Amino acid sequence: MSNSTVTSSQQQWSRGPYISVITNRTTNLVIRGAMLFSVGVFLALVLNLLQVQRNVTLFPPDVISSIFSSAWWVPPCCGTASAMIGLLYPCIDRRLGEPHKFKREWSSVMRCVAVFVGINHASAKVDFANNIQLSLTLAALSIGLWWTFDRSRSGFGLGVSIALLATLATQLLVYNGVFQYTSPDFLYIRSWLPCIFFAGVITMGNIGRQLALYECKFIQEKSHQD
Repeated sequence: MSNSTVTSSQQQWSRGPYISVITNRTTNLVIRGAMLFSVGVFLALVLNLLQVQRNVTLFPPDVISSIFSSAWWVPPCCGTASAMIGLLYPCIDRRLGEPHKFKREWSSVMRCVAVFVGINHASAKVDFANNIQLSLTLAALSIGLWWTFDRSRSGFGLGVSIALLATLATQLLVYNGVFQYTSPDFLYIRSWLPCIFFAGVITMGNIGRQLALYECKFIQEKSHQD
């Protein structure tokens, strides 16, 4: 066997595990993104139903009546945002060198989702004296959600930043007549909307972190078996 053949075989052998690791990471990333997208779409449908029943969100009649109308984009947009947030949170944790270790179990994540749905239910069903009281109550509940299920500085910072950006995007959509809110009290939208976005970011961040942790444990167990 010539030296060139041996060298070629060694290169193929050394590249094999590397390519396998890259492929597995990419596949796992796609799977996590798909799961987060599905969760985001499901929550968007449920929460939007609550808002429509309360007559908080108003789409034009032709939007409700036709599946090919402009309303179709709401769940996919929420799913895409959920996937991005869920993938971003564990990535930021690794970059900062601050792995999130607070209440890392699926039961805690499910409780977080339940509290998030409850906050949305309160915004749609509970009657408050005025919008200021509603906004302050939801702000307290949202911060309580972060304190109960997250407590990380990165989680709070990302939650506030993404909530502000989402509120700005919503304001632009309402301003351009894509949809509207009944009785808007803050620049065409409801003042409590950033609180809902913040709670949603924290919720999807926790789901993304838990999926990443599950994936990490699975890879470690597989490497030990190999």
